[in-house]
Amino acid sequence: MTRRRLLAGVGSAVVAGLAGCGTNAQTPPQQPASPSAAPSPTFDEAALRRKIASLLVVGFRGQTVSSNDWIVQAIQNGLGGVILFDKEIETNAPRNITSPAQVTALVKSLKDASPGGKLIVSIDQEGGQVARLNPSNGFPATKSEQEIGAQNSPAATRAWAQQIVDSLNSIGANLNYAPVVDLNTNPNNPAIGQLQRSFSANVNVVVSNATEEIQVHRAGKVKTSIKHFPGFGTATGNTDFDVVDVSATWTPTQLEPFQQLIRNGMADSVLVAHLLIRQLDPNLPASLSPAVVTNLLRGQLGFQGPAVSDDMQAAAITRRYGLNEAVELGLKAGLDLLVFANQQTYDPNVVDETLDNVVNLVRTGRLTEAQIDQAVARVDTLRP
Repeated sequence: MTRRRLLAGVGSAVVAGLAGCGTNAQTPPQQPASPSAAPSPTFDEAALRRKIASLLVVGFRGQTVSSNDWIVQAIQNGLGGVILFDKEIETNAPRNITSPAQVTALVKSLKDASPGGKLIVSIDQEGGQVARLNPSNGFPATKSEQEIGAQNSPAATRAWAQQIVDSLNSIGANLNYAPVVDLNTNPNNPAIGQLQRSFSANVNVVVSNATEEIQVHRAGKVKTSIKHFPGFGTATGNTDFDVVDVSATWTPTQLEPFQQLIRNGMADSVLVAHLLIRQLDPNLPASLSPAVVTNLLRGQLGFQGPAVSDDMQAAAITRRYGLNEAVELGLKAGLDLLVFANQQTYDPNVVDETLDNVVNLVRTGRLTEAQIDQAVARVDTLRP
């Protein structure tokens, strides 16, 4: 699909959505057919649990781990990955990273617990203010995406990205939730613009710099996740605290960086945000919406790789849905990799609870094992 046809199609949906506001005649976005409600055939529950576990990335506390720690036991039982943080969100105390030697040893311990050594070790290392590896724990300072976009020099972008990748390689991380490809449409956006997380408001600047960064990551064998689909740049709030409704400001132009990077084969994965865009789905946030993940991202944009959730424990989700319901909605929407930061809420039982939940969804026919298998195949493309 050409860029013009895509934007025309999405623009028509926007107009239709706005025209239906304030009436009862609005037709919701077309939803994919739901799995049969009939109970699932007999399955190997132990094998199914390992498959489901491989779709989870989970945060944990501690700068060292032992064989008795719940996170190590979860990895031994097939947990797909971990996410590292430098600080506890509530106390600002150190979490997983205090020095290069310490975190390198931590990552090695985690990988050693992983059967086959296929553990995803993920991190948010965007540069600037959002960098878990930073001078406070012994790593070099990095420029923000906004500073790099202002330079808009391929050579400077590659050198900047190489610095990020060198830090990631030095500790053994293999998935970076970056680059941010949101347009800097609202410089006062507290989640993007004010933190200098966007390369530019210009689509071409965003795409060219993101492409350079992704290529450097690939050369260093680090996977990336472009974010925050379907576009966070116009927001006036932060989804860490509540579902952000951008219906009044979001435009189809926000999709252009994602569309171009996907079309050019530059998207290892796509991270879907907890944004409410009523033009795309009048009820569900993007991260839990089949209309956004399945119809728009996979259907109209043609993305066949792994769709990654934003933090499933974010207040944007937990205040409106129970975790079990959110997981069900996310998987039905088409998400593949579910991220539990364990920051806003710390739950050492989150893995077992999620496995019990999803096994029950399959047992009762609300999800199929085939859907789980498709997600596993996509997530496996992120593994080292």
